[in-house]
Amino acid sequence: MIWLLLHDVAHAAEEAADFSLLGIWNHSGLIARIVIVTLIIMFFGTCIVSVERIIAFMRSRGHSVKVALAVVKPMQAYDVQGALAVVKRDDFRAGHLTSLLRAGLAEIAERPNATGIHNAERAIDKKVGEQIAKLKRWFGIMASVGSTAPFVGLAGTTMGVINAFQGMASSEGAGLAGISAGISEALITTFIGIVVAIWGVWCFNFFNGWVEKVTDELITARADFLNWAEKLVADGGVSPYGADEPATEDAAPMDPAPVAGK
Repeated sequence: MIWLLLHDVAHAAEEAADFSLLGIWNHSGLIARIVIVTLIIMFFGTCIVSVERIIAFMRSRGHSVKVALAVVKPMQAYDVQGALAVVKRDDFRAGHLTSLLRAGLAEIAERPNATGIHNAERAIDKKVGEQIAKLKRWFGIMASVGSTAPFVGLAGTTMGVINAFQGMASSEGAGLAGISAGISEALITTFIGIVVAIWGVWCFNFFNGWVEKVTDELITARADFLNWAEKLVADGGVSPYGADEPATEDAAPMDPAPVAGK
């Protein structure tokens, strides 16, 4: 029984309309076409945002790794001005760690005491929030696409069903042949909406995970910097290492490993 029904549907579809993508597009009404174009724009918008965010994240990570390696030596020597000069270099400016170090070192350079540490902590916390917000730029687009694309597709589905019922009501479109084109129009918009929504949610979750990882790195760097600042004040700005004695890696005030993702 089911086989006969499917056979009749397929036979009617072959006679009624072309079910290729072009055929469905040609048969679709104005509303369905607007829905399909809107979904395509949403899909490519998500792709553009994803590419832009990947470039921004990779650039930020690369600059952060470089500044973490470059600033170790002056910070070990308690050379605040030297460390500040390093983090102000243009080739490190895009790093999320660079912004944190600039804020903290500027406060310590101005007041190398307990007050300076307190001010540095507040300045760093502010920069951490700014960097997280900067990394989440355009996330609203991905979230909106993932949450609204199915409903946009359903709008086209509704119009397709209406067209199907109109085909049933018309004298020349009675039977399966009359409603098959409307049903195909309804299903294609639903399918496109679901695919676009899945893509948007995947992108949003992927980049959210990336932001969480960067946030952990910033929290670790914040703790390392404040620990270094407290040692600087406690030692009176005199490094425990001699001028000619290289500092060991274990004593590095800023550990570049978390930033490098190792």
